[in-house]
Amino acid sequence: MFNKIDAYLITSNENRFYFTGFKSSFGCLVLTPTDKTFITDMRYAGEARKFIKGATIIPTTSANYYDDIIKVLKKAGAKSVGFEDASLTVAEHKKLKSELEGFTLKPASVDLDEKRMIKTDEEIAKIQEAQSVTQRALSKVMSLIKVGVSEKDLSNEITYQMLKLGADGPAFDNIVAFGVNTAVPHHRPTSKKLEKNDLITIDIGASVNGYCGDMTRTFCLGKPNTKLAQIHKIVLDAQNYALKNLKAGMTGREAHLLASEYITANGYGQEFTHGLGHGVGIEVHELPTLALRYDQPLKENMVVSVEPGIYIDGLGGVRIEDLVVIKENGIVNLNNFIKNLNV
Repeated sequence: MFNKIDAYLITSNENRFYFTGFKSSFGCLVLTPTDKTFITDMRYAGEARKFIKGATIIPTTSANYYDDIIKVLKKAGAKSVGFEDASLTVAEHKKLKSELEGFTLKPASVDLDEKRMIKTDEEIAKIQEAQSVTQRALSKVMSLIKVGVSEKDLSNEITYQMLKLGADGPAFDNIVAFGVNTAVPHHRPTSKKLEKNDLITIDIGASVNGYCGDMTRTFCLGKPNTKLAQIHKIVLDAQNYALKNLKAGMTGREAHLLASEYITANGYGQEFTHGLGHGVGIEVHELPTLALRYDQPLKENMVVSVEPGIYIDGLGGVRIEDLVVIKENGIVNLNNFIKNLNV
């Protein structure tokens, strides 16, 4: 990370948490090759001293914030400073440039993204726990999938079960869709009630200890529409093929094509409207992506979703999603939840 940059100024909530394990709504972290300095206000300084290991904690105020950053940078002898260009607004960048006059500011979001893409064993264990809570929460509500339950009611019960099982909360807004609503990939739950023979898509993820789970299943209550049953089989077969062949070394584009070429060969290429997957960690959408435009190679211990889908407007849609760890000769699947169409 430090080949061409003397110090990194970490300002986003996500990256502050990544490098410290500590959540706060204000402050920054200054990283040099030898030191880590956390600058924050008195709301967090005391707790940060107890929680963050191997870092100097400097309490500050809004008025002294940039002065304290400059003192740390000068003490470290830093001349070039990497900043999070991807997360700053134009106004924030203008302010940073003005306050750090005399330092060379270098965009560094790519450096930080690349570091976060490859998970440590500890991170993988945390993601596995989040995925376990996600699956257990869904298992708890399966008995509620009956005629007359609404999307909102089922979604709310899933959130309750996540919290009861130890989650910080949902990693993202639950997607619970019935009937024709399943054709909308990011549908928001409504008061629509489940009817006999409806398709049901549930896309959920728990956040546990700062890390995310992510899983999708598509079910049917009763006898599914014949076309939708065929689509479910195509999506499941495409996912199974991708899971069997996904491994380190292939690009995100090649990974996407594992599923998309199968779906296209079965006549639904235009109805697979998104990439095969995305990285998951502190955020539910991180790099890498399994998509046509991502030509970077996948590396061991990246954690990605594998979620092919087919969506027919006015009829319904199917998506099936697992979370996997990329390995040299394949993947480790963090899911074991059933993928049967009928419930």
